[in-house]
Amino acid sequence: MSEKSTIADLQQKIALYEDMNAYRQLYELLNERLFWFVFSFVKSKEAAEEIVSDVFIKLWKIRDELPSIRNLQVFLYVIARNYSLNYIIKEYKYPHVSLDEIQLDVSTPINPEELYISTEMSGKINKAIAELPAQCRLIFRMVREDGLKHKEVADILNLSKTTIRNQLVIAVRKIAQAIRPHLEPVAAKQRYGQ
Repeated sequence: MSEKSTIADLQQKIALYEDMNAYRQLYELLNERLFWFVFSFVKSKEAAEEIVSDVFIKLWKIRDELPSIRNLQVFLYVIARNYSLNYIIKEYKYPHVSLDEIQLDVSTPINPEELYISTEMSGKINKAIAELPAQCRLIFRMVREDGLKHKEVADILNLSKTTIRNQLVIAVRKIAQAIRPHLEPVAAKQRYGQ
């Protein structure tokens, strides 16, 4: 069964039978994706967790209206977006990064030069993504990181599929331009065994 049909099946069970098991399954299926989507707006793990919880509470409260919703996943993303924007308007005053949110992966030992190149390249890519215009960055993350289809992103953001495609092209070009100067020295070192 495809994910889309699984979601539709769970949607029907929640709507018709108030099935808590189906509700939990839907939560487990979509929770992480919605979390990262919300996090891309609010930049706070705690706030993102709270907003996603609110999205699923809203879903349960309107369960009798679920049969009229054509695409539940898009519907939940729209609710999450709206809740995120409301949060930003009401609560978000100063950007901050909690030390608890910084994660380090030290499981794979590599030599210092590879570590430096990898860290530097990752930093350049993240910097290039961060420097994208807000809408372009959001679209890039929704498609590339969240794995949503162009049509789903278009529905969530109320944009055309052409706009989504164009924004992705802009994003990829800008990221490529930002990292290209850093790729050439690395490629030369690998080519000449330095």
